[in-house]
Amino acid sequence: MEPHQPRPWRLDARGQRLFDVLLATGLLLPVTVYPFYGDDGSLSAVLALGQLVPLYWRRHHAVAVFSVVALASAAQALLIDLPLWSQVAFPIATYSVARFSSPLPAAAALGVGVCASVVATIDWLRGIDAPLTAPSVVTYTVALSAVVATAWALGTLGRIRHAYVEALVERGERIAREADQRAELAASAERSRIAREMHDVVAHGLSVIVVQADGARYAAARDPGVATRALETIATTGRESLTEMRRLLGLLRAGEETGWRPQPGLAELACLVEDARAGGAEVEAALPEETTRVPEGVALTAYRVVQESLSNVRRHAGPSPHVRVSVTAGPELVVEVEDDGRGAGTADDHRGNGLVGMRERVTVHGGTFTAGPRPGGGFRVAARLPL
Repeated sequence: MEPHQPRPWRLDARGQRLFDVLLATGLLLPVTVYPFYGDDGSLSAVLALGQLVPLYWRRHHAVAVFSVVALASAAQALLIDLPLWSQVAFPIATYSVARFSSPLPAAAALGVGVCASVVATIDWLRGIDAPLTAPSVVTYTVALSAVVATAWALGTLGRIRHAYVEALVERGERIAREADQRAELAASAERSRIAREMHDVVAHGLSVIVVQADGARYAAARDPGVATRALETIATTGRESLTEMRRLLGLLRAGEETGWRPQPGLAELACLVEDARAGGAEVEAALPEETTRVPEGVALTAYRVVQESLSNVRRHAGPSPHVRVSVTAGPELVVEVEDDGRGAGTADDHRGNGLVGMRERVTVHGGTFTAGPRPGGGFRVAARLPL
């Protein structure tokens, strides 16, 4: 794991404002305590104030500040032939435009700065009565332009870096939002899966219990032995349903060991058939051998399709239906459950969770699912699951 990198230190809004005030005030102090060059000290003071005072607002009004500083510098070139301390405001204003404005005003400021370097060079050389030779003009112009260009480059780099950091922050926030959305979708899918599992467990267990209880009630007066066996079946089914419900609820306890039995698969299909037979149905079953190996998810889906189909038979097919259950494993796992009962058109009435849950389970594994009335009566459920 990589060590945590500390966040770069930055001034907050209050710190930035304090820095600008201290900068402008610090540049104004020499103007107030040091005598001006030139014959007209009051004019020099006015020009210096015009160049330095706008720096108080350089961060939030960079273009306007640069314009004022440039105009004051141009006035200085016309009125005074010697440099002033306050002219340090020009590169600061150039930096501010490049840093806090957009590229177009920054480029314009650079161009103005280069032109101002030529004008300042000629004006100052005349002020000291120096010869205007090409080498001297070029030397001073390059030096002054280098100062302006350096300020512009630093401001541009700062603006680009700030934009890059903002883009990273925005991207990080977007990734975080997408991660939250994926987590919500995953949680929703998991809730749907658990809801299907709960429906299958409860529907199957209760259907067996109801059928056995009805049989025990009618047989209690005539054959107490039958009633006793029915009650034993009710108790066994109830315990198995409770065990599966506890296992499913245990899945909700993240990171805890539930201790419940593994999810059912092909080996448990025989128990479903026996339960259906115990409920009074005549079941013809063709099941794969217990040693048949298929993926756990596919096996669980096949188990739930058979379980829900037999539960629908108990609820809708009427008394003593004939049921055929076929599960064969080859290039794909084929599951078929059909009956000749009277409830062909009402199994879940295509509105409950049973058929919908079966279809969703099969679709998740890339299989096909069909369910509907059989010719001649009854209902048929078929699923094909690729292996």
